[in-house]
Amino acid sequence: MRIDIITVLPELLKSPFEASILKRAIEAGLVSIHFHNLREYTTDNYKSIDDTQFGGGAGMVMMVEPIDKCISKLKSERDYDEVIYMTPDGNTLNQGIANQLSLKENIIILCGHYKGVDQRVRDHFITREISIGDYVLSGGELGAAVLCDAVIRLIPGVLGNETSALTDSFQDNLLAPPIYTRPRDYKGWKVPEVLFSGNFPEIEKWREEQAYQRTKDRRPDLLDE
Repeated sequence: MRIDIITVLPELLKSPFEASILKRAIEAGLVSIHFHNLREYTTDNYKSIDDTQFGGGAGMVMMVEPIDKCISKLKSERDYDEVIYMTPDGNTLNQGIANQLSLKENIIILCGHYKGVDQRVRDHFITREISIGDYVLSGGELGAAVLCDAVIRLIPGVLGNETSALTDSFQDNLLAPPIYTRPRDYKGWKVPEVLFSGNFPEIEKWREEQAYQRTKDRRPDLLDE
């Protein structure tokens, strides 16, 4: 998978990809991440990428021209499955979206700033708009990092255990059940006996029941879906 990230703050984005699972995925050649500084696609001496909005109003708007130039250059080099815009009014990121995107080959992610981007960018270039929650950040970079982490960990070979991602919360609209490890008894806090029974159908049944109850208690909205 190749991910091209368009941003005005590439330095803010680089550190998440220099550690842990994301770094290992890059080093293994399972994914490649490329940062594109939008200011390199400007035409004036000030490298302006924003301007006041027509009709008046507070807040600056990212201009269409530098974004057009950047996306058009990338598209001239390869085909892209998705051009994603990180925005608070996009579709809220969930496990289903992450699963879908993990099957793609080439993705562009545009990080918004200021009041957002000229609507013509959204009308003519963007194929999917994604939010990471009902709140506003100072820019789309942190949201892009969250999206990349959620997607990249699903690529075969990234996680040590291929089945690990399949048992994550939300994969089947249920939260994950409780998990335990050694010691078996700590300060009188004991691990459920069923986990030591060796009866794997019973263990699986217990986990399913726990997952359902935890979802019912904490996220009943998921059961409605």
